[in-house]
Amino acid sequence: MSSSLNWGILGTGRIAGIFARALARSQTGKLAAVGSRSADKAAAFVREFPGAKAHGSYDALLADPSVQAIYIATPHPDHAAWIIRAAEAGKHVLCEKPLALNHPEAMVAADACRRHGVLLMEGFMYRFHPQTAKIVELIQSGVLGTVGLVQATFGFAATYAPGHRKWADHFGGGGILDVGCYPVSLVRLIAGAAATQGAPAQKEAAGRSWPFAEPTSVTGAGLLHPAEGTDSYAAATFKFSSGLVAQLACAIGLQQDNSVRIYGSAGWLHVPTPWILNRDGGPSQLYLHKAGASAPEEITVACPDNVYALEADAFARAVARGDRELREQSVADSLGNMAALDAWRAAIGLVYHDEQSEHDKQTIARRPLAKRADAPMTYLPVPGLTLPVSRLVLGADYQKTMPHAVAIFDDYFERGGNTIDTAHIYGGGVMEKHLGWWLRHRGVREQMVIIGKGGHTPWCTPEYITEQLHESLDRMQTGYVDLYFIHRDNPAVPVGEFVDVLNEHVQAGRIRIFGASNWTLDRLAAANRYAKRKGLQGFAALSNQLSLARMVATQWAGSLSVGDAESRKKLKKSQLPLFAWSAQGRGLFGDRTGKPVDPEFIRCWTSDDNTERRNRAIALAAKKGVSPTSVAVAYVLKQPFPTFAVIGPRTIAQMESSFEALKVDLTPREVAWLNLERATP
Repeated sequence: MSSSLNWGILGTGRIAGIFARALARSQTGKLAAVGSRSADKAAAFVREFPGAKAHGSYDALLADPSVQAIYIATPHPDHAAWIIRAAEAGKHVLCEKPLALNHPEAMVAADACRRHGVLLMEGFMYRFHPQTAKIVELIQSGVLGTVGLVQATFGFAATYAPGHRKWADHFGGGGILDVGCYPVSLVRLIAGAAATQGAPAQKEAAGRSWPFAEPTSVTGAGLLHPAEGTDSYAAATFKFSSGLVAQLACAIGLQQDNSVRIYGSAGWLHVPTPWILNRDGGPSQLYLHKAGASAPEEITVACPDNVYALEADAFARAVARGDRELREQSVADSLGNMAALDAWRAAIGLVYHDEQSEHDKQTIARRPLAKRADAPMTYLPVPGLTLPVSRLVLGADYQKTMPHAVAIFDDYFERGGNTIDTAHIYGGGVMEKHLGWWLRHRGVREQMVIIGKGGHTPWCTPEYITEQLHESLDRMQTGYVDLYFIHRDNPAVPVGEFVDVLNEHVQAGRIRIFGASNWTLDRLAAANRYAKRKGLQGFAALSNQLSLARMVATQWAGSLSVGDAESRKKLKKSQLPLFAWSAQGRGLFGDRTGKPVDPEFIRCWTSDDNTERRNRAIALAAKKGVSPTSVAVAYVLKQPFPTFAVIGPRTIAQMESSFEALKVDLTPREVAWLNLERATP
């Protein structure tokens, strides 16, 4: 299959020109068209490149049938939106670094490329220089011994220009995103290479894509420009689980030596020019200082051509093979890099204008939020609610930043999700505020079922429930919640007092229906007998733990499960809707390879029975061609009473994995077998 590729360049800035000239030197690439927001700029750009078409808009470029791949060369805040648009147009995407303004945007962009079956790569051209491959080879060979410290810098002193893309907040300016992304990228690569040193199985796995590792801690400091608020220069310390420590620095307002030093127990490696290498090809040098040697060993690395041309050729070959990412720069690697950059920015207090809650008012794709045509969600009615409730309920309990909340909430809605669960206690109110902002600015409040919770121990009294409900409604900027759960029980309070106060809020229009979370079935039944005697509304739902995994020990004080046979029998008889938390068994059914041992996980979820349930889920998943986690969630949804699984995805990939459960059809025999109630499925 031919690896020739017709390129369109989106944007006409300096880096666009560099890439266009490199295409002329490549073995595979042809510049077919250029798009600009200005027809005049596009026409001026293509004068240097005869045969290329000029488009006066980005949309026109994406609609050009002669273009197979798009090189995105816009300022950082535009990257994610145009990645998404290019993917929807069926174009493969090479996006100049960084992949997006932040990790949440990058997740959404990457998912769009996955769904539309196009190749996505972040444009770190240094990854395609043979020198970078040589660095990985040397580390994995063990010649440095155990790598313990890396120092990496990339900085220059630019004259401040108000509104310039390097400095301006609205362009995502500052050193960390402009050049700090390079040291972050390389130290993560070095940490990954060091972790695979001398381990054949790990090396084989790393051979499919270049290895990388994520820092377990990130600290930093920097100087923010007084007029722009972006970083003039910054430094960071990354620590990895292996013990490796990396010191990084970057700048747009300070000259640095722009080198890398890698220190190991048997020697150290000096990389004088790690980033901007001989663009038109030629040799580069590495200096290996072995312990005890009187002088360093000079290692010369030959490069056959322009490094951007090498990048374009590698991309074209991947397209020809039908790949969806490149070995040298995988999508997972890019997402990890964005998360590390977010952590570095957080350490120095850099939040961009568009990331702040009062300003971030549009979807990442920059269009109105809408349910996708292929949305897979299924629904069940719940008595007392006007909207049917989505079987997968999104937990709003970990969206600590507005960009993360927006990405997760938007993605859930687009997949057909309409029910979000939060609580007064979550994040000290931050989660409710993020949810409220999203509901208001997306204009979807009447399309959503919002579950609120209050009265968590030790504030589980009627008085505190009233106080917390008012505060929750204020945070969420809504006049009511559709379903309100008492978050914990307080046996010292007669059930009638809870029923009375909740009915007051129903009558005032603050609650549509209410339920109990972490209550015994007997206590709930007593509450409903009281409500019936008094002619009041009773508890309409329960939210206790249920998953394929049996909770061995109480995870949190006062938390209760209905995983036992007797509880499930009672729920089958009553047909009381159950909103099951920890429906995925706290990750028991996911890939736990390389994950640190969590004593709390072991205490609460590790048992011989759960190990067997996990093994059966794995076996059945292989038979059905899905993930074990999907089988586990499907188990919850296949109970003989109305069930809804509360999910807590931290990433778009986890959201996709959770939604896969909706496609899994389990027979009653398979449900019983998974739960060890049968010997055969």
